[in-house]
Amino acid sequence: MRTLRGRITAVTVVVAVIAVVITGLISLQLVRASTTQEARDQLSAQADVLAKVPRLASAAELSDKASLAVGGTQVALVRSDGQVEGAASAYVDSRILAALERGESVSTTRRGGAMLGRVMIEARPAQGGNAVLLALPLTSVDRALGAATMRILIALGIGLVVAIVGGSLLARRLSRPLTETAAAARRLASGERGVRMPGSPTTEIAAVTDALASLDAALVTSEARQREFLLSISHELRTPLTAVRGYAEAMADGLVPPADVLSVGATLVAETERLDRFVGDLLELARLEADDFTIAHAATDVTALLTEAATAWQGRAASAGVLLEVSAAGYPISTDARRVRQVIDGLIENALRVSPAGSMISLRLVQNGRTRIEVQDGGPGFAPEDLAVAFDRGVLRARYRDIRPVGTGLGLSIASRLVARLGGTISVANAPGGGAVFTVELP
Repeated sequence: MRTLRGRITAVTVVVAVIAVVITGLISLQLVRASTTQEARDQLSAQADVLAKVPRLASAAELSDKASLAVGGTQVALVRSDGQVEGAASAYVDSRILAALERGESVSTTRRGGAMLGRVMIEARPAQGGNAVLLALPLTSVDRALGAATMRILIALGIGLVVAIVGGSLLARRLSRPLTETAAAARRLASGERGVRMPGSPTTEIAAVTDALASLDAALVTSEARQREFLLSISHELRTPLTAVRGYAEAMADGLVPPADVLSVGATLVAETERLDRFVGDLLELARLEADDFTIAHAATDVTALLTEAATAWQGRAASAGVLLEVSAAGYPISTDARRVRQVIDGLIENALRVSPAGSMISLRLVQNGRTRIEVQDGGPGFAPEDLAVAFDRGVLRARYRDIRPVGTGLGLSIASRLVARLGGTISVANAPGGGAVFTVELP
């Protein structure tokens, strides 16, 4: 598997090589064009100077006068009678002669044979009806260009080496925070908490480390709550088990008189039912968190669900001296009727637990595009700090189990997860007239 550092280095090298190649090609072309143009300008200027020299007697004299021309320059003297002499006479053809006879200057490039390649030619009419011609093989220009080319290549090579070294250092600098962050993440995955995250000046990497730090803090909080919850559950399971074991041992030892068998039996049934509720809630919570938890959508009359729930809980409400009121009228929606009824039952049970005798529990249904179910109890309501954790498992139970009646500590957490599975939301607030109101919104 290739590392980020290796990838950055490779990309830097590739980009540097491409940049060097492109720069080299462009630079060489520009230098060649510039050198060629400079040679032509010098050759043209020399031809203009020689054309103004009076009484040129021979090509030899012309060569002496041309001593300042570019190295490798050949000269030819075209006399007024058409005779041509000098080393460059081979380059004089009829077109050049015709142009010179018309008094025109000639500036051209032509082939000079296999050995010489292309030849730069500048010809000018001179005094006395003569003409001068200068010829410069481009091989001479190429020799001058070779030294400049070598210097350019050396400079580009140095630049390439610097780019590779710089890319390697940059890759190391960029990858170090990521490597340290990955190490910190592995420590988190291994169960370590309070891991110090590496700092980074890079915004994106800093965002990753901040997210991991937030995850670390959230895991610390979640695991602390989980430990508290498990401690609470273990305590609550131990209490009925202790009672069941005590009575069972007493019955086994013959210490329970026949007159008390019925009351002991009733106590054993009550404690086993309490255990059953704990186990049932724990299993339901586990099922809700499983990936294969299914929701069976069907046309559901929510009004009928509320009415049926109120009827089912009416007897228990009457025994507690609590009035159960229903206000429901709406239209069917597509949802899982069994799960919605489970949520309603859980909220009513919670409301009955906290509502004193003489109070009222209200069930309301409001439909205006979304379906809103409200369950308002007659209890003491919630403290501001309770509202944020009302649906966290076991938190409120741990706070109030020694103050007021509490359940298993799982009911509201189960309701919250069920509503989420149904695609809705659940919230709680203190009612204006007292008590708490739970609101379930379904799509």
